[in-house]
Amino acid sequence: MLENYIPILVFIIVSLLIGGVMIVLGFSLAPYRPNREKISPYECGFEAFEDARMKFDVRYYLIAILFIIFDLEIAFLFPWAIVLDDIGIFGFFSMVIFLGILVVGFIYEWKRGALEWE
Repeated sequence: MLENYIPILVFIIVSLLIGGVMIVLGFSLAPYRPNREKISPYECGFEAFEDARMKFDVRYYLIAILFIIFDLEIAFLFPWAIVLDDIGIFGFFSMVIFLGILVVGFIYEWKRGALEWE
């Protein structure tokens, strides 16, 4: 029964060997010429001005959460659009209600100023 897993074991061993060989070749053949500019910290085109462990503004997280919500909305729209003929009027109005709730949430966030950037 375990002989069915031999191809998987061979695949794992071969992939680990190939990965290891590539890493060793990269370290042994790549030129290593560090200078002050190459090893200096770099952030978006200018020198780092604060500690990397600084606190982020809550708005970053809010925008990220809003992006995920509206990105998932689009992810639900594609399969719905494909099967719209099969699910009929019930599926149509279910999605209209879903989109309505999301639009109400978007308008709420907009009115509260969550999308304003100071």
